[in-house]
Amino acid sequence: MIHKLDPNSKIIYIFVANIAPALIGARMATASFILISIVILTIGKVLHKTAPMLEFSGLILLTVAIIQGIFHQGNTTVAFALGSVVFYKEGLMFALGIALNVINILMSFSILVLTTKPSDMVETFVHMGLSPRLGYVMSSVFQIIPQMTKTMATITDAQRSRGMETEGKLKTRIKAFFPLISPVVMNSLISTKERAIALEVRGFGSKQKKTFLNDLQKTRYDDIFRFVLILILILSIFWRVLIWLK
Repeated sequence: MIHKLDPNSKIIYIFVANIAPALIGARMATASFILISIVILTIGKVLHKTAPMLEFSGLILLTVAIIQGIFHQGNTTVAFALGSVVFYKEGLMFALGIALNVINILMSFSILVLTTKPSDMVETFVHMGLSPRLGYVMSSVFQIIPQMTKTMATITDAQRSRGMETEGKLKTRIKAFFPLISPVVMNSLISTKERAIALEVRGFGSKQKKTFLNDLQKTRYDDIFRFVLILILILSIFWRVLIWLK
């Protein structure tokens, strides 16, 4: 179900998931959206793919917690001490807010990235008015890493069949680097040139209005999903207005 949602619905979710907590102004709201994102990713069976991203960001957030816990400007209340190093409650709570915001951003964007085909995502952006040229650049960015990885594996196997050593000590790998990387770069340049020629033959540079092979299709789940998100956003704005009036 999540994979079939219109990319526009997921983009709206990213917007609401990051704006609503800011309007409400409570860490609990941010934590709630993180939990919602986890549920959505679990339903889409892609939650495990967020582990490397969270591990990397976790190290950075741990550093932030240490720095803010010790040196935050408003530190007054001692939380705990590790030997001579004192951590303060104000700094740790400030770091907690940063961590929740970062994780919320990462998890909400993960829904779009992990449950949407890059081609569908780019096509949606073009439907929304993005230049087809920029859309092609975005599509190429998504495709270039898998293509170069596949090319690298093919060239490595070919060089091994000719007797080249590509594994072992660091010196051996360095010696094999340039004989391996040069064909990869040349192959990528040739592929880029061939793709550019193919695009021009098909009229990519034409000034005429472009048509689409596939139309954007919404399901009833899209309507429900968007209605709930818009309702949450309206309630968040209403909550912020009430706070201002007080």
